[in-house]
Amino acid sequence: MHSLVYSQKMFPRQACNACGGCETRHMALCAALGLDELPELERIMGSTKLDANQALFEEGDSRRRAYTLTSGMIRLSLALPDGRRQITGFLMPGDYLGLADEDTYLQTAEAVVPSVLCSFSVNEMDALMERYGHLKDRLYEMTRQALRQARESQMILGRLAPSEKVASFLLVMSARAAEHGLTDNPLHLPMTRTDIADYLGLTIETVSRTFTKLKTQGLIRLPEPHLVEIVDKRLLAAVAGNIAY
Repeated sequence: MHSLVYSQKMFPRQACNACGGCETRHMALCAALGLDELPELERIMGSTKLDANQALFEEGDSRRRAYTLTSGMIRLSLALPDGRRQITGFLMPGDYLGLADEDTYLQTAEAVVPSVLCSFSVNEMDALMERYGHLKDRLYEMTRQALRQARESQMILGRLAPSEKVASFLLVMSARAAEHGLTDNPLHLPMTRTDIADYLGLTIETVSRTFTKLKTQGLIRLPEPHLVEIVDKRLLAAVAGNIAY
């Protein structure tokens, strides 16, 4: 069992009045709901807090709850047959997880840094989406965004040279930060070099050498361990494969 912290409410539950002041609501699934409809969501909502590297759920666990990330970052990963880990994505505030899986979670979700999520019973959320069709439409829209991000990941992994992979990764993460209302340049990357290596299919030594190479070429600056300043986005895109960013 995972040591998750949920806000528990005795039945009948009262709205928690948390959504009105939420800074990520306009990006999240609940953006579809009007102010008069939010209390219905708040009545089924709990809060989950994770420490860095704490698991939210693991691949194969029964899917009972769905989540919206409100602060921090979540990494998604799969266990490969040989025991290695393949990171498949990084979620930012406003992203959801667990709503599109089947009876079990398809990936492991862990906090990169201390993170907070809104938590919902899958059954209660499904019922709410049946009641509010525009909430279901919002889920479809966000699912399409998730599919686009999956295609971006495939594009990155399809690059041959490490410099192409790292350059593509930086540009994609910068674009996603901008979409989520975060600073896109300099780009804050809270994950470790090991996380980046497991995402790109490279060794940590190769990732570190590639960051140094891009820095030496004057394409990026590394003012802090988890901060990357993109000096020339056009040239970095050329390194990534002449992709328009």
